[in-house]
Amino acid sequence: MRLDVVSIFPEYLAPLRLSLIGRAVEKGRIDLGVHDLRDWTHDRHRTVDDTPYGGGAGMVMKPEPWAEALTALLAEPAAAGTDATGAEPAAPAERPVLIVPSPAGTPFTQAAAAELAGREHLVFACGRYEGIDQRVVDWARDRAEVRLYSIGDYVLNGGEVAALVMTEAIARLIPGIIGNPESLTEESHEDGLLEYPVYTKPADWRGHPVPEILLSGNHAAIARWRRDERLRRTAAVRPDLLAGLDPDTLDALDWAVLAEATDPAAPAHDPG
Repeated sequence: MRLDVVSIFPEYLAPLRLSLIGRAVEKGRIDLGVHDLRDWTHDRHRTVDDTPYGGGAGMVMKPEPWAEALTALLAEPAAAGTDATGAEPAAPAERPVLIVPSPAGTPFTQAAAAELAGREHLVFACGRYEGIDQRVVDWARDRAEVRLYSIGDYVLNGGEVAALVMTEAIARLIPGIIGNPESLTEESHEDGLLEYPVYTKPADWRGHPVPEILLSGNHAAIARWRRDERLRRTAAVRPDLLAGLDPDTLDALDWAVLAEATDPAAPAHDPG
């Protein structure tokens, strides 16, 4: 995957060189480019913002530096055609995805991360101040698949933090990034449920023992307990997620646990 991030604070993106993503960059699994938007300005002050039309507080990021930056980063490959040997042309490259972090965007989800992990080229445009001139987004749609994403119902000073969040969520799903891919299968949000609680040694810590079933060696019972805990935790913490579950994926025991979790008068389900 090729990953480009444009910001007026490129040093903010230093964490992309750390941990699993950093190792993926070192090994060439991710081709990372972090770019300073001011490199595409032409005045002595390297100006990237101006006052908003219509008045109001704050400043707006100017369109021309963004247009020049994105023209360079979203440049399309040469048109496909037969080569000198007459061989069939290669399939045309897919359009890059331009991601604009924005509180006005659609919610960024695990499903979006999984889909983006399979794309060839992602470009993050990190806005600042009151945002990027809307005409940049409109103009870019002819050159890329443009997506505005929000990571939550709050406002940040700029798009860098959101870009870091989304990049980590996406990159860890690229095959080969996580050493044990099985660790991804039961994480929160992978199938619409939150993750079950986890424990390690010692078995009794400061008077708080590990649930006995985890020490039983009964793998089927442990799997059932973990499933039940995912259902209970989701019902307690994120009941809004329950509406999105596919009823065909729930068995009779699942329904019993959900009934218990949402109705304290319901009979308890014993996974053992």
